[in-house]
Amino acid sequence: MDQLWATWRMEYIAGSEPTPGCLFCSMARAQEDEKNYVVFRADRCFVVLNRYPYNSGHLMVVPYQHVGEIAGIEPATGAQLFAITQLAIRVLDETMHPDGFNAGFNQGAVAGAGIKDHIHLHVVPRWNGDTNFMPVLADAKVMPESLAATAEKVRPIFNRLGTSS
Repeated sequence: MDQLWATWRMEYIAGSEPTPGCLFCSMARAQEDEKNYVVFRADRCFVVLNRYPYNSGHLMVVPYQHVGEIAGIEPATGAQLFAITQLAIRVLDETMHPDGFNAGFNQGAVAGAGIKDHIHLHVVPRWNGDTNFMPVLADAKVMPESLAATAEKVRPIFNRLGTSS
């Protein structure tokens, strides 16, 4: 029998102690983009890879504005959030060549928001056949690429495309 190693998931499964304060606000202030997997910054939003992705390339577009509801986003921030989401899809198209995308918000804990007090938009690349027996039978997802490798791949494309938009 082959072994499937996903040791990075244990932190999530074990339910590690949450960091005090807002995770996204802390990331926004930190000067540790590589460590935090922040792959792009604009003046109102930033892009970060999801540490517990549904698929390789799963990222989030996060406004610097700390707000828990879509209706509370300042109009200029909302416009940039959408523009950066478009940029993210172009970057993932160029680097990963998915067959489609899921993009959206989870507003509120009941809707699946893991961080309910700071709205963020998920962008998940999808490929034909990316759901197989592993999630169904083993409640596990096989991730073929590390977060560091994905960050290394997308960061220069964000910087190239993001300065031209």
